Amino acid sequence: MFFVFGPSGQMYRGGPENLTHISPVRRVSRPQALHTRSLETPAFGLETPQPTPTTVQGSVTPRSHDAVNAYVKTEQGPAQTRQPLAHVRDVMTPSALTVRPEAVVNHAWQTLAEYRVAQAPVVDAQGRVIGLLLRADMAPLELLPEPGHIQQAIALARRRVEEVMVSPVPTVSADTDLRRVATVLLDTGLPGLPVTDDYGMPVGFISRTDILRAVAADPPLDLWS
Repeated sequence: MFFVFGPSGQMYRGGPENLTHISPVRRVSRPQALHTRSLETPAFGLETPQPTPTTVQGSVTPRSHDAVNAYVKTEQGPAQTRQPLAHVRDVMTPSALTVRPEAVVNHAWQTLAEYRVAQAPVVDAQGRVIGLLLRADMAPLELLPEPGHIQQAIALARRRVEEVMVSPVPTVSADTDLRRVATVLLDTGLPGLPVTDDYGMPVGFISRTDILRAVAADPPLDLWS
């Protein structure tokens, strides 16, 4: 199930075939750079990565102990049959980072950079999705402007998020087939979609990187069932 949400609320609920007909949903024509998540730092979570334990001669670190246990479990085989990944909930990133529409663009840029993501859903005071902020649409103060354009660059960086966000924005429910999501990403050019419930409350985010990681990982990705 797909939705379209904007500042006025829900504008569409249905399949992907009519998403591009909902005005004024705009197509993003340029590719968006996505920063892939590392194993140590969650892309959208607010957890602080744990420091790497140091090795003391004559002792076994917790990490090396975990590695030994993982190796033993591998020899024993999987505890249960692994099922193919077929739905958004199987690959999405839960607990997506969100920003507010009244936030200053430069501050939002710093927040996205801190959590190493290239986009974030924009939510209103009730926590409902009303747009999508793309890092490529922002002009941070750290970028060196051309001579004579410093004041213009500062003014751009001081805009509010609501002035640069994609809105209205398509969202998707967690039980949607991944193949349908891939089609929408191709049609719109967006780097990902907020995952919401029927009321626009965010439950996660699914990006191109999430789908590509599932294609390359095990258990297998099922796009055709």
